[in-house]
Amino acid sequence: MDKTAVLIPCYNEEQTIAKVVMDFKTVLPDAVIYVYDNNSTDKSAALAMEAGAIVRHEYAQGKGNVIRRMFREIDAECYIMVDADDTYPAEAAPEMVRLVLEKNADMVIGDRLSTTYSQENKRPLHNFGNNVVKSSINRLFHTDIQDIMTGYRAFSYEFVKTFPVLSSGFEIETEMTIHAVDRKMQVESIPVVYRDRPEGSESKLNTVSDGVRVLRTIIKLYRNYRPLRFFGMISIVLALLSVAFFIPVFIAYLETGEVARFPTLIVCGIVMVIALLMFVAGVILSTLREKDRRDFEFKMIVVADMKRRNER
Repeated sequence: MDKTAVLIPCYNEEQTIAKVVMDFKTVLPDAVIYVYDNNSTDKSAALAMEAGAIVRHEYAQGKGNVIRRMFREIDAECYIMVDADDTYPAEAAPEMVRLVLEKNADMVIGDRLSTTYSQENKRPLHNFGNNVVKSSINRLFHTDIQDIMTGYRAFSYEFVKTFPVLSSGFEIETEMTIHAVDRKMQVESIPVVYRDRPEGSESKLNTVSDGVRVLRTIIKLYRNYRPLRFFGMISIVLALLSVAFFIPVFIAYLETGEVARFPTLIVCGIVMVIALLMFVAGVILSTLREKDRRDFEFKMIVVADMKRRNER
């Protein structure tokens, strides 16, 4: 088992990858640096190897797929995950490692948004999208994390070996954050000075399509992690609509003794039944979630025991 492993997903980053590898070798001389090439068509893999990294390959396209492979294959007491585009300072890594190894943090977030991100990032829609995602998650999950989408993080062994990677693309950071919050893991945050990509380096993130995928992921994860609230809100909305349309029909019935709009009455009854079914579904899924939480705590015990055995 490595003491510290630096994980660098890489796709066509020949302009910056060697510098990123060498920067982390300088600040973390005892760390093992892994570069996972994701079907690059340039010299990224060769340059990373020349710089001293262990280069491996993931052929399923997408950042989430790369991280899934990394987490399966590498055992370490502390993991640093960083993008290969040289936008994050390696100098912050020792403090992130310290928080994991000495303060028992399960995830340390490199917070860009509290420092220079809005000034350095030349894409205003990215700034807007980051703020939307941050506000949505903090409100829905009752937390106060300042940077949800950062690609600079440190993890404990327990986090890595219990995190189910479901996303295939850039929404993976959102999934990581929600998983840590929901499982009541210890999350720390340190400000990092963000710098925009160097001239000639192109972002792989599509602001609109990837932004939509992230928002869909938030909704899906909220449904999965907070089923009673999710289906309860749908139930309340449907019940209110049913009552709102039923009241005029009922008032007319009291005045005339006749039901003038049978189709409306029937639809109101159907909508109310659906509302009740949504509520029942939320209750059942919430009960299953409680069982899943208990199972997860037992899984954490097993993983911690595996870690102790690997350290011997």
